[in-house]
Amino acid sequence: MASKRDYYEVLGVAKNASEDDIKKAYRKLAMKYHPDRNQGEGAKKAEEQFKEAKEAYEMLSDGQKRAAYDQYGHAGVDPNMGAGRGGPGAEGFGGFAEAFGDIFGDIFGGQGGGRRGGGQQVYRGSDLSYAMEITLEEAARGKETQIRIPSWENCETCGGSGAKPGTSAKTCGSCGGSGTVHMRQGFFSIQQTCPHCHGTGKIIPEPCTSCNGQGKVKKQKTLEVKIPAGINEGMRIRSAGNGEPGVNGGPSGDLYIEIRIKQHDIFERDGDDLHCTMPVSMITAALGGSIEVPTLGGKAEIELPEGTQHGKTFRLRGKGIKGVRSSYPGDLYCHIAVETPVKLTEHQKKLLKELDESLKKGGERHSPNAKSWTDRVKDLFK
Repeated sequence: MASKRDYYEVLGVAKNASEDDIKKAYRKLAMKYHPDRNQGEGAKKAEEQFKEAKEAYEMLSDGQKRAAYDQYGHAGVDPNMGAGRGGPGAEGFGGFAEAFGDIFGDIFGGQGGGRRGGGQQVYRGSDLSYAMEITLEEAARGKETQIRIPSWENCETCGGSGAKPGTSAKTCGSCGGSGTVHMRQGFFSIQQTCPHCHGTGKIIPEPCTSCNGQGKVKKQKTLEVKIPAGINEGMRIRSAGNGEPGVNGGPSGDLYIEIRIKQHDIFERDGDDLHCTMPVSMITAALGGSIEVPTLGGKAEIELPEGTQHGKTFRLRGKGIKGVRSSYPGDLYCHIAVETPVKLTEHQKKLLKELDESLKKGGERHSPNAKSWTDRVKDLFK
């Protein structure tokens, strides 16, 4: 029979670890190796590691057992050796059950969970998501708007009881009104929501026909929403308490408004910066001059130098967007696109040919990029 590993080594804590550190370490291992999270290949090994972590926590979470283990090792807590006190059902079980109860809720996705003690289980309502599409201008400046969302209100027919008028709900016979039942799985007992009353602790023999026994009916309500200036694609706005209602008096969930920004005709956003492509005639690019460019705040001017090439970028500081977490606005990057004329008349073609001949006579000083490119091509085929 293989010897047991050191309990401190199993949990991955030091021998002077606090009770809180031990509990945190156990919670982490229990969630990782729980059988319900490990199916198929590797399930058996995970179950063994889960049991090993459970045993280590049982011993180290109990002050007397931990003292005995620190002094005598495994022999100090082995009931067959006569040194330890009790097994899994003894004094140390309370701490284990409490810790495992917390973990169990995490494993099975409880949102707020129910009370550990008696009484009906109380659950937090689910969160809701709402996609809102806005323009780039609205994202930059912010806006206030209204949205319509589903809401739940008490049924007027049954007054919120869920029972048909003239009848009433009865205490659930399966859980005795507690809303929970206990099921044994192997070496431990699990507290679950009652499958018959779904945690309400009550059974409705004759449900209300207006709300189908839910006690609430779905309606629409108008919600005021303030969108902050500088918000970006994918960001969410949280509206607390406007999600699904809780169960048995539990708190409502939240509403998350997810921002989608419409594609803009001119600008592309990159963080707090904006980019735009500015078409310029080849004459303007060649001769230079002042051109007008659009910004979200109006118009601005940039000065093109003579011989501006296609793809040249000009930066306008502070003409971008001030993000929700930024201290200063971003910049606007204007990318020059030199436009080739189309649908020329015969006279225009003649003039361009004359210009071309004149440029060729001037040599490489008129087309430095072309000369450089030609030289690189020659070098490639040497």
